[in-house]
Order: sequence, then C-alpha cells, then structure tokens
Amino acid sequence: MHVGVTGSSGFIGTALVEALEERGDSVTRFVRPGSTYSKSVIHWDPARGLVDEADLKTVGGFDVVVNLAGIGIADKRWNPARKNEILTSRTSSTSLLVETLSSLRSPPAVLASGSAIGIYGLRGDEVLDESSEHGADFLAVVCEKWEAAAMVLHEGGTRVALLRTGIVLNRRGGTLKRQVPLFQFGLGGALGSGRQWLSPISLTDEVRGILWTIDHDIEGPVNLTSPQPLTNREFTKVLAREMHRPALFQVPKFGLDIVLGKELTNNAVLASQRVVPKVLTETGFSFHNTDIVSIVDDALRK
Repeated sequence: MHVGVTGSSGFIGTALVEALEERGDSVTRFVRPGSTYSKSVIHWDPARGLVDEADLKTVGGFDVVVNLAGIGIADKRWNPARKNEILTSRTSSTSLLVETLSSLRSPPAVLASGSAIGIYGLRGDEVLDESSEHGADFLAVVCEKWEAAAMVLHEGGTRVALLRTGIVLNRRGGTLKRQVPLFQFGLGGALGSGRQWLSPISLTDEVRGILWTIDHDIEGPVNLTSPQPLTNREFTKVLAREMHRPALFQVPKFGLDIVLGKELTNNAVLASQRVVPKVLTETGFSFHNTDIVSIVDDALRK
C-alpha cells in the first residue's frame, strides 16, 4: 500500500513509519518547512494553508493516510495563546489535509485520523468505551472539533477511523520520557491523590492498533488503550518496582498547580479516564502488552 503520514517525525509517527516500511508499504511523509526529509515527501504548511502542488503530482494518490499532526498537550503551561495553538494545530492541519485529499482524482480509501481519550472529559471511576458521552472541558472540545474536521472526508466515501489514543508509554517520548529520570534518582511518586485512572498503551500496541485499524473494516472512534486501565498510584508502584527504585514521594496537587497551572493540572495531568478498547477487542485485535507490568517492561526495554 501507499500510505501518507502527517506528524511522521513525532513520537508515534516515527514508530509508525518504521513499522509500515518494515512490512513493505511505501510511505510518503507530509513535512513542514525546514524538514530535512527529502525522500518521498509532500511539503506543506498548515499554519498558512499551503500544500506543494508539484509534490502532490509527483507522489500521486494514496491508498491510506494516517493523520497524526498536532503539538504537545502538556509541553507548556496553558494560557489563551497556547490553548489556541493546541486547537488550531489539530483542526487547521486536519482541514487542510481533508481538503487536499478531496481534491485528488482518487481520494484515499482510508483516513485514520488522530484523536485522544480526552474527548470523554473528567469521568472519575466510570468505565468508558467508544459509545460513551463526550466531556465538555477544553480537551474534550478540542478532540470533538479535531474529529469533526476529519469526518468531512467520509462524505466523499472514504472510510474514516478516529484514533482515540490513551497514554502511550515508551521511554523515547511522551510522559514516560519525563518520568524515567526522576525515578532513576529516586524522586518518583504518585501525582496528587494517585486515585485518578490512567488508560495506558505500549508504543508497540499503539502502532499495531493503528495498523489493525487501517487493515480491517473499522471506522469511527477507536480507543487505543490497553484492556486494563489502572490508577496513578498503581502505575507508580509498578514503574518504581520495574526500575528497582523507591517511590517515596507524592507530588501534591498544589505543587502541580504552581508549576503547570490549575487548568492544565486538572484537565490533563490529573484527569481521571478509565477507558477500555471495546472496538479493538470486538474486532479480534490481540494485544502484545495487556497489563501494566508488560507495558512498562516493553517501554523501558525499547
């Protein structure tokens, strides 16, 4: 298959491109100004609404496109400008991608477009699957608008899958990249009360789940999380044990509020989302890492 990938230089995108090429698919990257990639690329600039028409003609059409574009959620303290960047980096790029694909003589058969379990909002102990109601906080609204921008392509006959990703664990990126050094020095600990639910997935299964989704007749929302969510306190104990380090500290909420701001702390860092992957499970997907011990071992090893 010929697969187009946006966000290909990111944490998940890099691993996905490697997996696609390993199984024999040809990959074309959508790259932004300043990118060093030169082989099979389409230059684009979502902030300016530009796509290189010459690159499009050279590359030709796609069988599948995977859309992973978007800046980090918790990389910086939230303020109105940063929140707007978080929203527009997803909606503008997705709308431009959909417009571009719609203009092709033969639009792709499949678009697998990024989203996140943040769409469910802050839900405490409630078990959530793809049919659960959406939240009303900032991240839930971002995800709704992000998904809506992708679903426009469905009107033209393309199968659109919405990849609602959980917490992807791998020491190369994401939250674990920041946590591992703290735990190595014995400074790791539960966040806030530690009672909030986490819905993790290994990077291995994140990529396998994306491939499964595009290879099978799956459309609409797909939760990319492991079958066994757990609390932050349980996760902390496992990570400390697998790293052979103590976890004696507890990071109080007021400390997180001071460093990160209350809104980012409440709506992202301490968000409680107990999500299960009903669609993947019911379509026969077999997880490589089903429990947190296996996920953490995989994450630390790779």
